[in-house]
Amino acid sequence: MNQNASPRAPRHRTRRIVLTGPAVLGTACAAFVVRRPLMMSAPRCLAGRWHGCYDTFNGVVLMTLVALPVAALVVWALAHRRRARGVTSAWRMSLAEVGMVHGTVPLLWLTMMPGAGPGTAPRRVSLVPLRDLLTMGPLGIGGNLLIFAALGFFAPVRFAALASLPRILALGAACSVLVETLQYVLWLDRVSSVDDVLVNAVGAVLAALASRRWWRTTAPAAEEDRPRPAPAPVG
Repeated sequence: MNQNASPRAPRHRTRRIVLTGPAVLGTACAAFVVRRPLMMSAPRCLAGRWHGCYDTFNGVVLMTLVALPVAALVVWALAHRRRARGVTSAWRMSLAEVGMVHGTVPLLWLTMMPGAGPGTAPRRVSLVPLRDLLTMGPLGIGGNLLIFAALGFFAPVRFAALASLPRILALGAACSVLVETLQYVLWLDRVSSVDDVLVNAVGAVLAALASRRWWRTTAPAAEEDRPRPAPAPVG
């Protein structure tokens, strides 16, 4: 009989409660703070109106929160399908895939929203490092850190080839360069800044550090996607 099993179970439950409590409290506090601006966009979003919903920060954030149950359902469906095929780590892989998409696409949508004079205002490019960083302010820096945070958090959890800080840094920088280039090419009246690239990439790396204990390693990576063989018949 394993005598260590019983003491470990209460410790795991206590740790889970200790970690879950602050997370739930923090989520509730954040929802209370942002409830009023989000509810301002609710009538337009529920009516399916583009203007005032999908072209505003509040509207996009609201629809992202509304889509959370759908994202959870997709995670469950993917994990259920993988478990039926005998794939190991089905839940981790499914959560990472959906998390990358659901946590990144809405923020990319916000970065691609045009300014006041799209197509008419002069195109603006800032290639001097750290010059724009001083004018971003805490809110701007925090927003830029979050743009590719979900990608940096979940990509190494899903793909063993990306389980490296230099690779996550390169991935975040490459995605950010693509976004800044599109802002310039599409003439969105936004500043294409090298500081945005730097902060976006740093945000991806910081998020990757937070998920490091769940990264996929190269050795079992090929085995996790492979269905487990069926047990041999007895007799």
